[in-house]
Amino acid sequence: MLASKLLRIYYSDHYTLPLPEGHRFPIEKYKMLRDFLLSENLLSREQIFESPLASHEELLLAHTETYVNQMREGHVPREILQRIGFPWSFGLYQRSCATVGGAIAAAKSARQIGISGNLAGGTHHAHADRGEGYCVFNDIAVAARVLLNEDLAKRIAIIDLDVHQGNGNSSILSNQKEIFILSLHGEKNYPFKKVPSTLDIALPDGTGDEEFLRALDQGLLAVWNFCPDFIFYQMGVDPLKEDLLGKLNLSFEGLIERDRMVIQTAKELSIPVSLALGGGYAQPIELSVQAYANTYRVLREVWG
Repeated sequence: MLASKLLRIYYSDHYTLPLPEGHRFPIEKYKMLRDFLLSENLLSREQIFESPLASHEELLLAHTETYVNQMREGHVPREILQRIGFPWSFGLYQRSCATVGGAIAAAKSARQIGISGNLAGGTHHAHADRGEGYCVFNDIAVAARVLLNEDLAKRIAIIDLDVHQGNGNSSILSNQKEIFILSLHGEKNYPFKKVPSTLDIALPDGTGDEEFLRALDQGLLAVWNFCPDFIFYQMGVDPLKEDLLGKLNLSFEGLIERDRMVIQTAKELSIPVSLALGGGYAQPIELSVQAYANTYRVLREVWG
């Protein structure tokens, strides 16, 4: 049975980005979420830890040295910055290192405790040699390879329920037999050129709770048959019907049941789970923050 110790959740929202006025990425949501989790007593201050910075060597587990050096030194080609969607700054590099460092720390904490999380991350559009889609470095890809290299896991499942297909996860990790990638995503949504996962389930625009949960049940059956000994859960809340970039039609209740299906079964099977935030672009952004927080309500419900 998994150990019962202090829950450890990692944050990096103190690294801010100097985004231009009117930028569509809601950078404020990370601090809003941490404050909301504390105010709702879903987490205590003793359970929240500052994310460490991933080292250069750790980043190289999933990225080319040329790309990592470009991001650190500010020599990123213009076309890559355009794909990422952020202007370069050293703060962007630091924040991206903290996102990956938080994922590594959360994964190792989950191995000890049973569950942990990163109040950032899920940057599943970052490829080995470039970022895109608001993703600079791929936190799950790096953390998965850390676990494998340090013999902390032998069979890893990535359950990616963000509305956008995790093309970066697949381009970096799909050839590793020790890793199973499940992606449920919008069929006609970004990225428009998908990179095949182990199992992709593409959903039509307007998919609601019932259809989504039925598809998830089929996808999870394949995950459990893979018999993973560790799970990364990309818990993006952009399938919410109020999300500006989602095109799906899930309710808060549907997302809560989605989370319960993953977290409850993983606990019953004694599989450690590390949570990654993923996308959320609702209008108003408070709806995304509430949806993220509901995953932590499920965590409390399942884990006590």
